[in-house]
Amino acid sequence: MNAALMKLVPERWRRGGAVVPVVRLSGVIGAVTPLRPGMTLAGLAKTLERAFAVKNARAVALVINSPGGSPVQSRQIYLRIRQLAQEKKLPVLVFVEDVAASGGYMIACAADEIFCDPSSILGSIGVVGGSFGFTELIRKIGVERRLYTAGEHKATLDPFLPENPDDVARLKALQREIHATFISLVKQSRGARLKGSDDLLFTGEYWAGERSVALGLADAIGDLRSTLRARFGDKVRTPVIAASAGLLSGLLGRKSAGAGTLASLDGIGGLPDDLISALETRAIWAKFGF
Repeated sequence: MNAALMKLVPERWRRGGAVVPVVRLSGVIGAVTPLRPGMTLAGLAKTLERAFAVKNARAVALVINSPGGSPVQSRQIYLRIRQLAQEKKLPVLVFVEDVAASGGYMIACAADEIFCDPSSILGSIGVVGGSFGFTELIRKIGVERRLYTAGEHKATLDPFLPENPDDVARLKALQREIHATFISLVKQSRGARLKGSDDLLFTGEYWAGERSVALGLADAIGDLRSTLRARFGDKVRTPVIAASAGLLSGLLGRKSAGAGTLASLDGIGGLPDDLISALETRAIWAKFGF
């Protein structure tokens, strides 16, 4: 087949050279709003399966840019990647762009090797939760709070009631359980490569690329193109496996799973829930300077 005809053939069907499919995992993890979903296993499952099913693949590369989000969705995505890697007997290589923090780093731990840029941010191995207190505000404007529940703890941490120390203690206990699960996952995945103490690595702190490599949170400084060429040869092919956008998704204005970027306040239609979600998403990214 001549060169002109070869260009018409989909890259994944061409002969010669290694093949390493690439999946981009970008954005906040978990549901943001019904019409603006973040990364979830349901949204990514088919894309991941397609990547691991690419014929003659030598490895699967994941490009991660995420400040974190839902611990449940993060772990489920991590588990699915590991299951596919074991089923297909393919190594997983992660390339961190701006940030792989909190749940984003949990997903990165699904890799056999993690590469990052010197300016990438990695870590934030911890659990955070927050709310607001409006008791003084409603008192000043003359609003009376009326709340009826069945269940002693059903109104736990209600923002319109005074903070209850017992409620806070229960929340912190829950956070410690989730944190312990996160720590166990990182230790299991990174093993002896971790160089720092628990008191350093698992406080929720985060670091830039070089320091992350020194601590064992990443394996090396490297970008996708250079690393894959050095490992698989100059003719390595890297087809990007993107989520299919169906008709309904297009009508609703939904982005493909894993294709999210920094949330914008444009086009949110003035809906309070969308506005709050957009601000929360922005705040998550802003924590890391983005």
